[in-house]
Amino acid sequence: MDAFEAILSRTSIRNYKKQAISNDLLQKLLRAASNAPSAGNQQPWHFVILDDRKILNVIQTFHPSAKMLKEADKAILVCGDLHLEKFEGYWMIDCAAATENILLAAHCLGLGACWLGLYPREGRVAGMRKLLQLPTHVIPFAIVSLGYPAEVKTKEDRYNISRIHRNKW
Repeated sequence: MDAFEAILSRTSIRNYKKQAISNDLLQKLLRAASNAPSAGNQQPWHFVILDDRKILNVIQTFHPSAKMLKEADKAILVCGDLHLEKFEGYWMIDCAAATENILLAAHCLGLGACWLGLYPREGRVAGMRKLLQLPTHVIPFAIVSLGYPAEVKTKEDRYNISRIHRNKW
């Protein structure tokens, strides 16, 4: 699938088959994330592979939208590292780009994925920080649940001409 098709057809998948994701596919997702654009090429991210069932099951105790992690084969936690930040305040934009790259790459590889936001919700950030014993300079930004899709969704066209402006509002 080409990039344009991937962008227009990707959708959030929350139901997964009981099928393992290979380490090869996981490495492809992490390579895609690592090649996201970042402000000044600062790359202020770290990625935590989550494949321990106990950890995946605990996350929903502090993240109300994380129920799909009970079925997900794996997840990737995207974190921002304030020690790697060259341009203050851009780490979250950079981490968002990396997260989107994971979502698009997963779709292209036949996997289902869903973005679970953590930052800036203090309770979610604190829960993840405590669960994984993250250092204080590392901020958990988002979790991407991963698995082979057990559902088929049709993507709606979200293009909205009323939100397009030229040269002025």
